[in-house]
Amino acid sequence: MFSNYLIGLREGLEASLVVCILIAYLVKTGNKDKLGPLWLGVGLAAALSLAFGAGLEFGTSELTFQAQEAIGGSLSIISVGLVTWMVFWMKRTARHLKSELQGKLDAALAMGTGALVTTAFLAVGREGLETSLFVWRSVHAAGDGAGPLIGVLLGIGTAIVLGWLFYRGALKINLAKFFKWTGGMLVVVAAGVLAYGVHDLQEADFLPGLNSKAFDVTGAIPPDSWYGTLLKGTFNFQADPTVLQISVWALYLVPVLALFLYTAKAPAPRQTPVGAGK
Repeated sequence: MFSNYLIGLREGLEASLVVCILIAYLVKTGNKDKLGPLWLGVGLAAALSLAFGAGLEFGTSELTFQAQEAIGGSLSIISVGLVTWMVFWMKRTARHLKSELQGKLDAALAMGTGALVTTAFLAVGREGLETSLFVWRSVHAAGDGAGPLIGVLLGIGTAIVLGWLFYRGALKINLAKFFKWTGGMLVVVAAGVLAYGVHDLQEADFLPGLNSKAFDVTGAIPPDSWYGTLLKGTFNFQADPTVLQISVWALYLVPVLALFLYTAKAPAPRQTPVGAGK
């Protein structure tokens, strides 16, 4: 549940900050009358993200087991690639995200209402689609039950509250450090999702080695125990992974996490408030 809460919080906060920056700039420049088209674009992006997530969940339910595992495993790999790119992209561009969005908003205001709707839709929609895909795979990797989904919803809810507090100027946080630590934790979560995807592809007979276990500690850590459930929900831990799963997990986690933490040592930019006119 914690890993899914982290995903909802991290991805939701990025989207919340984008919306706050857009709203604040419109208010600051005397364009309050343009808030309607802005919210329309945000709403369309949210609707698309929900529809995409629903399509993933229900569109695969009628397929054969092998087809479900093949699609699920492939989407796991895609989602890990997207979230890895997102983590590094945010770390690199966070310092000038505000000016970049404001520049796009100036261009949209000059072009008209349709361009403003499109700008808001694209700014939020990319985050939403990435979140839907990664959350879908992470929830499935964490196991059945409502816990993983509740974790995601709590994370998104927390992100919305934090975004509102940022906008009102009631809360200030070192975003560079926040995205550094949550980014590092997301890399760990992504490694687990990748290993889960490899197992799916093995069950679909797309990859070999399903019966070649690296180890089996199900006796010491039963999957249905509270601590087994906790480990799986937090780190996507599997008590009997295959050799290929462990190999892929290590080959992803070690270099990606080392590169992320090494490049994250660059001096953080001076923090600036998000709120309008603040």
